[in-house]
Amino acid sequence: MAKTYTPAPLDTSDVTLMPDLIELTELLAENVHENWSKQKIAQGWQFGENLDDKLKTTPLLVPYADLTDDDKFYDRQTAMQTLKTILKLGFKISR
Repeated sequence: MAKTYTPAPLDTSDVTLMPDLIELTELLAENVHENWSKQKIAQGWQFGENLDDKLKTTPLLVPYADLTDDDKFYDRQTAMQTLKTILKLGFKISR
């Protein structure tokens, strides 16, 4: 029997990040990519010109700085939504 799943993330559309948190977003995005890369390498993946699940190759196993803006989008969104969620839940972020 198939289960239906409807994602329901916290609505953070009313949360605005201040400039210092925008800067933090990019640092977190880079760390998200570094963690993803570490996990992929531990699973036997390696750099390859094309994504190939069978051969476990991906062109995304490069330093964050070498990714295109399109490829950075997922990491940036993850970081931004994490920060917005923290604020939405009433926590404060300070240096």
